[in-house]
Amino acid sequence: MIVRTIIAAALAAYALFLTMRHNMHMFQLNGYKNDEHINWIKKNLRQQWLLGFGLVLGVLRIIFPLLVLDILIYLTLLLDILVYRAMRRLNTKKKLVYTARVKRMIVTILVIVSVIVTLTAVFFGIGPITGVLMVLVSAQWCLNLVANVINHPIEKAISRYFINDAKRMLSETPNLTVIGVTGSYGKTSMKFFLQTLLQSRYNVLVTPGNYNTPLGVTITVRNQLKPSHEIFICEMGARRVGEIKEVCDIAHPDHGIITSVGPQHLETFFSMENIQKTKFELADALPEGGMLFLNGDNAYIQEKAAEYPAKTFYYAEKEGEGYQAKEISVSQFGTEFTVCAPTGEEERFQMKLIGAHNVINVVGAIAVANRLGIPLKELKIPVRRIQPVEHRMQMREHGLVTVIDDAYNSNPIGSKAAVETLAMFDGIRILITPGMVELGDQEREYNYKFGTYAADCCDYILLVGKKHTEPIREGVLSKGFPEEKCLVYDRLEDAVSYAYAIKGQGHKYILLENDLPDNY
Repeated sequence: MIVRTIIAAALAAYALFLTMRHNMHMFQLNGYKNDEHINWIKKNLRQQWLLGFGLVLGVLRIIFPLLVLDILIYLTLLLDILVYRAMRRLNTKKKLVYTARVKRMIVTILVIVSVIVTLTAVFFGIGPITGVLMVLVSAQWCLNLVANVINHPIEKAISRYFINDAKRMLSETPNLTVIGVTGSYGKTSMKFFLQTLLQSRYNVLVTPGNYNTPLGVTITVRNQLKPSHEIFICEMGARRVGEIKEVCDIAHPDHGIITSVGPQHLETFFSMENIQKTKFELADALPEGGMLFLNGDNAYIQEKAAEYPAKTFYYAEKEGEGYQAKEISVSQFGTEFTVCAPTGEEERFQMKLIGAHNVINVVGAIAVANRLGIPLKELKIPVRRIQPVEHRMQMREHGLVTVIDDAYNSNPIGSKAAVETLAMFDGIRILITPGMVELGDQEREYNYKFGTYAADCCDYILLVGKKHTEPIREGVLSKGFPEEKCLVYDRLEDAVSYAYAIKGQGHKYILLENDLPDNY
């Protein structure tokens, strides 16, 4: 019995590490939110069926200490090791980051495991240990949820301390102007565009990457804010009602920009009304005299903006009040457009970016910079300096192939704009996409519509993953698109290889639209 238990312990230790690591990785990708992770578990039960089998096997072994069950447990643990080693190699887009929070959760899980094993040995001897170890390995799909609940008071206290420290630092920089940037999409691009324009005159701090949560903003302030900074551009993200307000309560924005309101994260917002309400939490937080810049082409923004008539400035492509973009010309070398200010002043701009939605975001950045004292004429050179934001309509030349990388977090409006931009190019136009996610009950409908848009704009459509792309394919074929030019692949690499191998006259343009994270 001792030898059998030692063998089980050795195998279980490695299997525990691998299964815990995988599930912790998924938990991190789900934002450390128990409800989101539970939804993910429900959708991916088949992916971890082996843990369910191990759980049943472990319970049987606790009740019946039979040699045959020990052998089955050894084989199951070996299979766990093989499967989760393979899954570790596959899940490489965004690796698990061993943050302080993750380390605390791992310690909590190991304490739970150690206590259960110790109590079992003390009260029941080593007989049931093999079964208990199998159960603990199989329970890794839910132990991170338990650890998160146990650690919640600690995490809350730590967050409160760091947030209060960030608030103190901001209050001790009285000459700092804080500009909040939010939107269902476009906020990260807007943030970096605005940084490029404003840093020609001001000392600017900007939240890096996707640091758009209370924790991300807090880290930015505590690590990077200096007394010499004059402007802090603070990106504000949200997946639930009230989360923009949380960031505003830390940063206290003087001015705000809402780039868009649209169907994004519907699984957690539940309705467009909630999304609309949440984005305008930024407007509610502005002080008297604060400026609010709004995308005038967005219907949801226009609908809500009527409640904020005294402090709004629009930017849009269509005619109306505010800053208007017109005479837009797109080529593989970039985009040219004219901006007309509310004063009637006009200037022609050139930039390296492509896509009508990029034009609108740049015009929004121009509007803010102009209202903060920089004349349109002085913004022409900074606009030319704007670099594509990584994975957002980023163009890369490879001989006779141009790759348009729009792989970051696709959405219904952005994906439509992307394929319409692809249609402007003269050559072989190829779309590669795995479809869109996090759209709740409307996910199938939006992907179907995307397929109909793509059919009108592309010569080839290569879909990645049968599960998510079935409605896209249905939409594509409903438009009479040739079935032999709408293909489905299991891996992105295979789709890209086929795209490069397509023969035909002219330059090839490959649009990479969205790239699903590892938890999908």
